[in-house]
Amino acid sequence: MRDASDALQTVRVDLPGRAYDVRIGPGLLARAGAEIAPLLSRPRVAVLTDERVASMHLEALRAGLAAEGIEMVSLALPPGEATKGWPEFSRAVEWLVEQKVERRDVVVAFGGGVIGDLAGFAAAVLRRGVRFVQIPTTLLAQVDSSVGGKTGINARAGKNLIGAFHQPSLVLADTDLLSTLPDRDFRAGYGEVAKYGLLGDEAFFSWLEEAGPRLRQDGAALVEAVRRSVEMKAEIVMRDETEQGDRALLNLGHTFCHSLEAATGYSDRLLHGEGVAIGCALAFELSARLGLCPQEEPGRVRAHLRSMGMKVDLSDIPGELPPAERLVELMGQDKKVVDGKLRFVLARGIGRAFVTSEVPHQEVRAVLG
Repeated sequence: MRDASDALQTVRVDLPGRAYDVRIGPGLLARAGAEIAPLLSRPRVAVLTDERVASMHLEALRAGLAAEGIEMVSLALPPGEATKGWPEFSRAVEWLVEQKVERRDVVVAFGGGVIGDLAGFAAAVLRRGVRFVQIPTTLLAQVDSSVGGKTGINARAGKNLIGAFHQPSLVLADTDLLSTLPDRDFRAGYGEVAKYGLLGDEAFFSWLEEAGPRLRQDGAALVEAVRRSVEMKAEIVMRDETEQGDRALLNLGHTFCHSLEAATGYSDRLLHGEGVAIGCALAFELSARLGLCPQEEPGRVRAHLRSMGMKVDLSDIPGELPPAERLVELMGQDKKVVDGKLRFVLARGIGRAFVTSEVPHQEVRAVLG
């Protein structure tokens, strides 16, 4: 029988002075102690997680750490986007202080994007910066939010407006954990996977059109989908860590998405990855309306996302939405506004995205109408 480590893939995020590995594959939770031990100055870690993940996986993580003699203390926060605000962030930071976490210690973020963002921000500000390890438990977090060092919480005015760039020291993306995800959460994470093909790799998107429907049953294909997504994100982050240029390409679909998330109250009406999928479809529709990409491309994007059982249109969101003009106003709260101008990621075709501020508002309203 092959050792589980034989199936593991590694993507290096090679930032000067802050390089780290993203380890991808099955069985990583059982190996967590062996993977994390080289980072530790003493055999102890503080884990921030959520109650849902804790109930399913925390004891497996404890066992994986204990196999290398590493002690674990943990705090489980409520699940959901509402956790990503000042009250639970303050609770997490105060708990880390109470646990006497020192600057040379390691904080572990064990959960989806909410926990990863909040725990990373807590690590960034605790003692002016302690190291942290990401162990993402959702597809969305494994392919996107756990890599690249964006951490933060939401403000009343909008999403992710408070935070810091703080790179992890290691990311452990155990693909076995994805088998416990509800179908809706898996599909939502797939919105970010498809985004990578759409923004920069048509060959990857074509592969996803064939492989996407079997990812839940084909472990090797799932590892490859995660690996290529992480590789593409790492390449962009290495070129542009703090989003001055190319990194903005990763926001394909997000300007629309964040407006729709605000309009639905950051609730379960619309998960982030679902909003990204709708946003990508709208970005290609807008690109086609502006004559930037072939007219058949939006249809191809929608057809693939629909084949994955995903939301692709505003009408797929349950309940009433504000009128188009209000949705455009909500975009104005987005942190991607520069000099008062909205920045959109549009496309000249699948795999050929670019960033622009020159988008007529009436065309934006038209695709939202």
